[in-house]
Amino acid sequence: MRNFLIWAVVAVALIILPNLVSFSQQEVLVFLTINILVVASYRLLTLTGEWSLGHVVIMGVGAYASALVTKELGLWVPLGILVGGASAAFIAFLLSYPLFRMKGFYFLIGSFAAGEIIRLMWKRFRDPFGGAKGIKGIDPMPDFSIGIYQFDFFEPVSYFYFSAVVVALCLWILWRIEKSPVGLTFHAVHWQDKLAQASGVNLRSYRTLAFVIASGFAGIAGALLAHYIGTINPNSFDVEVMVFVLTWAIVGGTGTFYGPILGCIVLTILNEIVLRELGLEQTRPLIYGLILILSILFMPNGLESIVQKFTRRKEAK
Repeated sequence: MRNFLIWAVVAVALIILPNLVSFSQQEVLVFLTINILVVASYRLLTLTGEWSLGHVVIMGVGAYASALVTKELGLWVPLGILVGGASAAFIAFLLSYPLFRMKGFYFLIGSFAAGEIIRLMWKRFRDPFGGAKGIKGIDPMPDFSIGIYQFDFFEPVSYFYFSAVVVALCLWILWRIEKSPVGLTFHAVHWQDKLAQASGVNLRSYRTLAFVIASGFAGIAGALLAHYIGTINPNSFDVEVMVFVLTWAIVGGTGTFYGPILGCIVLTILNEIVLRELGLEQTRPLIYGLILILSILFMPNGLESIVQKFTRRKEAK
């Protein structure tokens, strides 16, 4: 009952919040919602102990796939978003064959190289990827109404509600996967790989499964982004964006499901409220780098450790 009340309050807050902020802040809420799915899906991959530098490019695969099938083939946008997720998962499956011949640092570098190859293909081929300029005029979500409320997806409030529902559903699926026997096996592959292998677990298969699932949800996030902003190009998914995702995950902490989400929310608030108001938005990479270093030195378990300490202290009373 208590958990139900908490989630009910959160739902009501999310419904009210967009109507209390400015237009630009409403747009920030949309991007924040999409970024939460990106960083949450990235954490699923890290459960197996592998860290990728190509996750944002895989997100871009979903964005390009959804943009192309809706613009060129006339597919309904919600179906296009699903195609984007499926395409990203399929590309990840193909990449898993060479990438999972490597581990640790070598997998990290290999994922970066694979991502850059994909980005260079987008830049090289004007047809169908639009070259360096990318794809413009991407079909928006079609408007519809529920009762008296009209969803106009050119307005950020409507798109926030739509993306929030999609992301909430995806987060629930990711959470269920982590709590399932498959998710527990992911943890075993990371922390006790020799023991898991001795117990009959195919390490490569489970690492591939985590990579494919995480990539599928990243592709959905990319598709959501593409149909909101209406234009994408290879620079939208470069390594600088990937560094931000890494920073959200590390600063938030990857030991819990909510850790990376917390990191994404806190650093987005820092960027959009503090840095922008002070006119320091251009220094974001520098400040993010400083925060990352300080987090590793003084808070290695991330912001989630503060929540855990507070929770334990409250339970002890």
